[in-house]
Amino acid sequence: MRLPSLLRTLVFFLFAAASLAHADDSYRIVHTYPHDPRAYTQGLVYIDGHLYESTGLNGRSSLRMVELATGRILQSAPVPQQYFAEGLTAWGSTLVQLTWQSHVAFVYDRFSFRLLRTLHYDCDGWGLTADGNNLILSDGTAEIRFFDPATFREVRQIYVSDHGQPVTDLNELEYIHGQIYANVWHTDRIARISPSTGRVLGWIDLAGLLAPGEVSDPEAVLNGIAYDAVHDRLFVTGKLWPKLFEIKVVPAPAKAVPVHRAK
Repeated sequence: MRLPSLLRTLVFFLFAAASLAHADDSYRIVHTYPHDPRAYTQGLVYIDGHLYESTGLNGRSSLRMVELATGRILQSAPVPQQYFAEGLTAWGSTLVQLTWQSHVAFVYDRFSFRLLRTLHYDCDGWGLTADGNNLILSDGTAEIRFFDPATFREVRQIYVSDHGQPVTDLNELEYIHGQIYANVWHTDRIARISPSTGRVLGWIDLAGLLAPGEVSDPEAVLNGIAYDAVHDRLFVTGKLWPKLFEIKVVPAPAKAVPVHRAK
């Protein structure tokens, strides 16, 4: 079928616009900082000039305040050995720390690390962040759950997908510029997720941050995202990594996929 010339042109541009393919965003290292290579990093938060870190493994789990420049542990609280600590976020003057399969979260005073109370939930705990209204939890599936911070009652869920395919193994989370950033376990990629729809808005490929000789263990994988909202700085690290990185995300240019023009 022949289309009028103007209509053919319009169809061409509509198909071309719809066919823009985006590669993963990349990164530029701004600074490299030391990181405790024994820390099995499960959660990472930056607030008031310090990093707060949740480390995992039974018998080795802890809550820490860390000096960014040196990696020195300034304050630490052990987690009872029956718990495997996971994600961490700040809420007001408190820190909330998940556990993996115990369905218990610990709420600490952020300044003294005094345990204030415990909260309970009915899923695995992996990553944790907050958007100013709710606590946001990943459980290792493609679901992300939103909880009321006062009651820890689940208020809603989103199902994370990329081009219609579920994205599972969502791990450590950070809420940045209205999006959920999520490590995907055992990969070097961070997904940027819409908190309203669950759709993956883009990917950040962080391959190559550590040299092969710096990887000490098969489980020494990327896991740790922290954002300094005051100075617009993004920090990433991994489990058992000897380094923590401040990075700038480098957007990938959009590339047009060839399309067939209508005749």
